[in-house]
Parts: sequence; C-alpha cells; structure tokens
Amino acid sequence: MMMASACQALGAAPPAPSPAAPPVAAAAPVIPSVTVPSPGSLAPLVEAVKGAVVNVEVLARAPVAATRGMLRLPPGWAEQFGIPGSPQGDERGPVQQGQGSGFIVDAKGLVLTNNHVVENAERVRVKLDDGRAFDAQVLGRDPLTDVAVLQLQNAPRDLPHVALGNSDAVRVGDFVLAIGNPFGLASSVSSGILSARARDIHAGPYDEFLQTDAAINPGNSGGPLFNLKGEVIGMNTAIVREATGIGFAVPSNLIHSLLPRLEKDGVVRRGWLGLAAQDLTPDLARALGLEVDKGAIIADLNDGGPGARAGLQDNDVITRVEDTPIVSAGSLTRTVGLLRPDSRVSVHVLRDGKPLALQVTLGTRPAQRGEPEVPTREEESAPARGRLGMRLADDPQGQGVRVVRVDPGSPAEQAELPPGSLLRQVGEQKVANAQEAAEALRLAKPGSMLLLRIQPPGSDVTLLRALPVPS
Repeated sequence: MMMASACQALGAAPPAPSPAAPPVAAAAPVIPSVTVPSPGSLAPLVEAVKGAVVNVEVLARAPVAATRGMLRLPPGWAEQFGIPGSPQGDERGPVQQGQGSGFIVDAKGLVLTNNHVVENAERVRVKLDDGRAFDAQVLGRDPLTDVAVLQLQNAPRDLPHVALGNSDAVRVGDFVLAIGNPFGLASSVSSGILSARARDIHAGPYDEFLQTDAAINPGNSGGPLFNLKGEVIGMNTAIVREATGIGFAVPSNLIHSLLPRLEKDGVVRRGWLGLAAQDLTPDLARALGLEVDKGAIIADLNDGGPGARAGLQDNDVITRVEDTPIVSAGSLTRTVGLLRPDSRVSVHVLRDGKPLALQVTLGTRPAQRGEPEVPTREEESAPARGRLGMRLADDPQGQGVRVVRVDPGSPAEQAELPPGSLLRQVGEQKVANAQEAAEALRLAKPGSMLLLRIQPPGSDVTLLRALPVPS
C-alpha cells in the first residue's frame, strides 16, 4: 500500500506544481497470509488405524549369489574351465530371518507389504497390534514396483482394516503419518509432511514415489503412510541412508491398479509397445522442426514388435496414449506398463509435425536383463513344477523353453538341470515352447528315467540329462 512520504505544515500555502513524475512501476503482488490449521493431537487418528498395521516376520533362503561375493566370469567360461561360476537364481543360501511392516486392507485378512520383505520367503508370519499372529501365504508380488499381497491363513473374518486413499489428491505440504515396525519396535508412529511427488529414484522403470520427511527406518518397509483422514496414500518403501528426513512411498493409486492382478494371477504382466524411447528435449524438437518440447520420441523399434506392426516409425513423437498425456519417456513406460497385454489402445503421435493416431495391440513386456522372473499362480501349480520340481517359461527372446526355476531336493535338481538352461528335447520329442514341454513331461511314465536334451546358460553346446520321474 502506497503511503504519503511527508506531512504538510498546517496552514501553509500549497506547494507549486512539480513537473510530471515518471510512471511508477506496479508493486509486486503480496502473497496473502495463510492461517494453517493445527492438526492438534494425532492420538485419535493413531488409535483408529494402528490395529490394521502389522509386523511381517519372514524366514527366507536367498540365492547364494546374494549372500556372498562371487567371481564373475564371461558366459560359458566357468563350464569350459571347470570353475564354479556364478550361481543361478535358485541355488539357495542359508535360512535368514527378516522382518518388515504391512497393513490389512480387508476384513478377511488381505495384507499389503513390500516385495523385498517377502521375496524368497519360505515362511511368513504376521503379527497384529493386539498380539494375535497368523501364518500368511504370498498371493502375489511385483518386484518392479516393490508391492506384494499376502493372505492370512485361518484368520477370522472381522479383522481391523484400512482403506486405500487417493494419492493423486495429496499435496506437497500435507500432513502425513507413518506407522510401522522399525528395528522391531512394533507400532512405532512418526509424522511429517509430504515433501515431494512423482520422485524417480532410479530404483526401477516405474518409479513415481511420494517423498516424505516422516521418520522412516529399516523395518518400516511395507508399512502405511496415512493422510489425516486415516486413508493409506502410500506404502513406505525406501530411504536415503546418508540423509535424515528423506523417505519414499509407493503411491496408493499405483497399488490400487495392481491389486486385482496380484490377487488373481499372483503377478503383473505389463503391456509392451516394443520400442525404445527418449525424452523430447527442446533441442531435439528444434532439430525435428517441431513446436512442442514434451513427449517421448521413438529412437528405435523392435522388428515385428507391436509398435512396428501398428505403423509406428522412428522419430515419431508420442504425445498421448488413450487419454493420458505423455510428457517423457518415463511417463510412456509407466502408462503402457499399467495396461494389460493384448489390449488395443490409441497411440497419438506427431509425425513430421502432423498429428496422427494409430491403434496398437499391446504385447507382453519381457523381463529385462537382471530383472527377476515371477511365475503366475497357474505356472506355479503346473505339472512340471509340482511333480518334477522345475518351472518352465517361454524365453522372452524367442530362443525356446527356459528352465527358470529348480526346487531344492527335487528330481530336477537330482538331474543337474541348471536354472536358466534351454530345454531342447523331452524324450523323443523336440519342444519349441513351454506348453509343449509341460505336456511332454506330464505324459512321462511314472518311475521311468526320462532323457532330456538341454543347453546350459551361457553355453552353445547341448548336453544330455537323465530326469527321474517319481512313481
């Protein structure tokens, strides 16, 4: 507000007019004061929700490679020179005990927690705040978002539970509350604010974490992050160990979108366009003569992939998938990854500056190098797995049938089948896919010794193995 700079003397003659003054610049807008309502005591909120927060105790047998440093050799060298190479994914180490947190989301005992809490678990035990404890089955898990679903066994149907809220509605600066079991200290409560949204911490291709300064420590993993309505708006997942007050949570909306698939199938199969994309930068837009500077530009297409078959081309800039705007390569990956394989979607692109819409039937995203393979519940119960102790899957690169798991002490382990091997022949039948191989194994005569032809991982040679078929 402008004020007079001097007082006029009482009764004095008015001053002579002065030359016109230059225009005065408008004052900068003043940010209005905001009264922040005090949350008061959080005790009523804690009392209302803490009964649904659980302690997850796990007995796990991690792969040997994860429990000791290993000599890394090029593929095939270990076999060639008789050196013990890196263990494959199912060579098991000693039993280890771990713990984390979780929360019940329905009265029948459905529990959400982190994948890394229950990965490789041989037994899961869940303890409630009131002292009750139940064994739990891992219904499904998704390593790429670090989400897992458990089902309590022989539990009553009236368990305390909490609801998933809308993580898109939470704002930076909103109060949040975390409850979990850091360092085994059951039902520990911490509070803070939401510090940031959509954080990419380079943990995986689907990073879009909520960041909070509520105290998060080891043991909080899988626990809930609440808003002040008592709704879960995130699952506490990661921390920056060198920092204080920096924790990350998986958004509840992402969890909500995955939950039906994890309950039904035990795993999340994701849509796939079959292309490599990168962020459209202002420089790239200028080089392409475009007037937009946000989107995902196609750098490469997989020959014969879903995108190529639908007519997508190199240098196309993807701006929208269905009704979701695409502002970067990361947003394209996340958007397509939430869609189901075989779904038909509209992909909007700019080609030579002109808008174009193409209909694409999505494929199934193959596991990338270093990503763990998670079987569906149907694959877990397949005859080859139950009777012979191995799990088969079609190789993502189209090389044939891959042995992706071998159970300890099983006939498959006795036959010295290395996980990761390609299965070329079962008895007299050459097999090209997992379905053919599973059927050939199912028809094997009980009590017989079945001849297999395999190609060990990282090797170009073919070897014979004798598989004992249980009576």
